[in-house]
Amino acid sequence: MSKPHIALIGFMAAGKTTIGRRLAQELELPFVDTDQLIVGRHGSISRLFARYGDEGFRKRELEAVREALDGPPAVIALGGGAVTYGPTRDLVAERALRVYLDIPLETLVKRLRRARHLRPVMGKEPTPERIAALLEARLPLYREAEIVVAGGKGSQVGLAREIADLVRAR
Repeated sequence: MSKPHIALIGFMAAGKTTIGRRLAQELELPFVDTDQLIVGRHGSISRLFARYGDEGFRKRELEAVREALDGPPAVIALGGGAVTYGPTRDLVAERALRVYLDIPLETLVKRLRRARHLRPVMGKEPTPERIAALLEARLPLYREAEIVVAGGKGSQVGLAREIADLVRAR
């Protein structure tokens, strides 16, 4: 493997954290969730968005991503919009093998509608139209990943094993 880190990218509610934990176990690597780093340092993501806006949040997210990439080789779950910020996208492309979890729109809609916490970029009611528009806008950035895996249908364990096999083959 030419890059020491594996960065999971994809839309919110794609399962990056859940799959990331399983993938880290499969590859015997540490797991880092950049959203958890941000919350641990700055408090809730919703409050950060409300106080600093998207740009201010993305700068803090870049700090968390840089911290994760400066650590030992790991599986890193990025926030859904991390790759929309150029400096973060460039840093991750340079220092990590990117894996895009490609989840069907219908699955994302179901997951977001039953989510317990508010996603700032979705507002109070994540409509299928809003989700589809945001996903469409982000797809070209997600598809820059070196590995693209279709998820949302099989088991999480099976998906983590599939990704691990693809990573090992590189």
